[in-house]
Amino acid sequence: MKKWIIAAAVVLAGAGGAMADPIEGLWRTQEDDGAYAHVEIAPCGPAYCGTIVRTFNADGEYQSPNIGKQLVRNMTPAGNSRYEGRVWRPSNDKVYIGKIDLNGNSLKMAGCVAGGLICAKQDWTRVR
Repeated sequence: MKKWIIAAAVVLAGAGGAMADPIEGLWRTQEDDGAYAHVEIAPCGPAYCGTIVRTFNADGEYQSPNIGKQLVRNMTPAGNSRYEGRVWRPSNDKVYIGKIDLNGNSLKMAGCVAGGLICAKQDWTRVR
């Protein structure tokens, strides 16, 4: 019986590690300076990073020089579906304190200054 319990614990531990974090996936950013992007969020070491994989403007999809660049950087879980790390804003090429508040298939992304006191926010939606 003891061996069976240990085996079950090992299987459950392995299954838990194989499950994707809810933040993983493809996300559509809110429009910023006339364009928006699809960002793929995936593990990067012990954190999560988001890379721009497609870009769109009023004329449709276009090949931005920002494709392949990390927009979301080193986001780590902070509890209660929140994440903290860094975000890059392509329009001004600056990196900010980043905060994510995840709610199912939508998230609120915040780029903050002044130690997180002043933030600009965007609403993102899950593509897949």
